[in-house]
Amino acid sequence: MSGIPGSTGTVPRSTALLTDRYELTMAAAALADGTAERQAVFEVFARRLPDGRRYGVVAGIGRLLDAIEDFRFGEAELEQLAEVVDPAALDWLADYRFRGDIDGYPEGELYFPGSPVLTVTGTFADAVLLETLALSILNHDTAVASAAARMVTAAAGRPLIEMGSRRTHEEAAVAAARAAYLAGFAATSNLEAGRRHGIPTAGTAAHAYVLLHDDEVTAFRSQIAELGSKTTLLVDTYDIRRGIENAIAAAGPELEAIRIDSGDLGVMAQQAREQLDALGATGTRIVLSGDLDEYSIASLRAEPVDAYGVGTSVVTGSGAPTASMVYKLVEVDARPVAKRSTSKESRGGRKSAFRRYKPTGTAVEEVVHPANREPSLGPHDRVVPVPLVRGGERVPGLPTLEQSRERLRAALVSVPWEGLKLSRGEPAIPTAFEEA
Repeated sequence: MSGIPGSTGTVPRSTALLTDRYELTMAAAALADGTAERQAVFEVFARRLPDGRRYGVVAGIGRLLDAIEDFRFGEAELEQLAEVVDPAALDWLADYRFRGDIDGYPEGELYFPGSPVLTVTGTFADAVLLETLALSILNHDTAVASAAARMVTAAAGRPLIEMGSRRTHEEAAVAAARAAYLAGFAATSNLEAGRRHGIPTAGTAAHAYVLLHDDEVTAFRSQIAELGSKTTLLVDTYDIRRGIENAIAAAGPELEAIRIDSGDLGVMAQQAREQLDALGATGTRIVLSGDLDEYSIASLRAEPVDAYGVGTSVVTGSGAPTASMVYKLVEVDARPVAKRSTSKESRGGRKSAFRRYKPTGTAVEEVVHPANREPSLGPHDRVVPVPLVRGGERVPGLPTLEQSRERLRAALVSVPWEGLKLSRGEPAIPTAFEEA
């Protein structure tokens, strides 16, 4: 089990109450009427992509598997639940740990409408308890990674720094930094994300540091004295042109970078590049920040920009803060079951998926098929889901965060070029559903 820092060291952390009450009351009722041990299959999928999106990026699988390992009910959790479920259910929860199987799309994989992103198999009581935990992690992390991947594409090879910690919940900030890094961001400003996930961290000073000093030159010289010339000076606290002059006066032409956080960023970048070159600082990079998203980054593609800092838009999914994934029961005792509500239909039966590719490596179709049917694979086709958990134990050798970054990079290369556009349109590839 993982742990969290405590005043006397590291103490165990349970994720069991990071859930909705009805998950536990359903399990308790099933235990009481004898249906709890029926074999069940739940699937996580999205009926559609967020409006205007051509693809989604799976993220949060690693965090979810960690959280499932810690999904145990200790004395404190059972005491909290004493008025929620009956004593028999409390006794069952005291011994609970997930003992089933989980298959799913690896982190960094693309998904499309109907893709079986996660398949949870076990007894009904075992599997139903994981619904809220799975959806809260996957919906958040996937939304952030999907937005971040669009920004990486828009940046066209220029590095991006995630700096949105102050625009979201403190724990969501750490998860968002991880998801953005998976999607291709180069670094984060969040130190806890650096500690937990090994993500490179970046950051130097804010406007407050300049305002603290009596004048801009003094502030810059102080920062240089502490951090050296291989730092980034924020030059728009007062007048940007004068700020650049002061930055080079303080650091010399070997200054690593300047950052501009306001104004017409395209115009400012052009003027800053001309001024820096005239001052002999031809190697000083220009970093832009300030309410950037994938659209504004794309609009700056022709400007002399070396890196971007992105905050609010990435940690909030750039207008799509959830992936709208659902966790649906699709099979009971090997019998397909399906919800038929208008506009919320689901397809019964356990499913798997494979992706068809051209010989050139371009993806052409997502095929979702009954899991009990061997798919007819072409020479370039690839099965997408992989085993994640067997008998309650994590499958060894799952991809690292770095490997997941590479998976996504390769996946985006396989997308037809139309599917990488930021404009509205159909999913990058269609999804075909094979019936049982």
